[in-house]
Amino acid sequence: MTNFGEMTLNEFCSVLSSEKPTPGGGSASGVALSQAGALACMVANLTIGKDRYSSGWEAAEIALIVGKKAVEMGNLLADEDAAGYDAVVAAFRMPKGTEDEREDRKSTILNASINAAKPPLKIAELSLELLRSLPLLASLGNSNAITDVGVSALLSSAACKGGLFNAEINIVGMKNQIAEEMHNSILSMREECSKISREVMHLVHDSLSD
Repeated sequence: MTNFGEMTLNEFCSVLSSEKPTPGGGSASGVALSQAGALACMVANLTIGKDRYSSGWEAAEIALIVGKKAVEMGNLLADEDAAGYDAVVAAFRMPKGTEDEREDRKSTILNASINAAKPPLKIAELSLELLRSLPLLASLGNSNAITDVGVSALLSSAACKGGLFNAEINIVGMKNQIAEEMHNSILSMREECSKISREVMHLVHDSLSD
């Protein structure tokens, strides 16, 4: 499995822009999650220990914990997303000359597709967890870095919605309980992501207009 986290930015952009289907949008969402987490950590570190922002230390500590997890897991999930899609492609290439082969291929495609939806769904879940920590960081954290909180929110939102897109495409047309539960989670997370992202944007804009 490719380790995108070990690549330079130029190397990752190169493989992302190639004619190969992986890495794609799901992996890019994972990398965006890592960058969003890194920015949240930066603002938290600029807040913790500064007496002027003592009221925001607790919020910064929470953002720091979630941010570190996002940094660690984002790139890993980017790798898993690419591997999941590669497994789907391999399943579609299975032989289908006999009835047994067709049944085996159909079952393998179904399982591979469900498994391929899991990494981007996890990217979305972690992105949303990070987003939830940002309104208080924007309100109480180091005001000199509030635009960095804004960019973290933008990246988190993109990672979340990108992860949801890539999870959803893997379960389109499926009629089973797992797919239905995933679909319901996707709808709920998409709505919450938009709501929190707008909240952070308003906080940033209000701060800049003071």
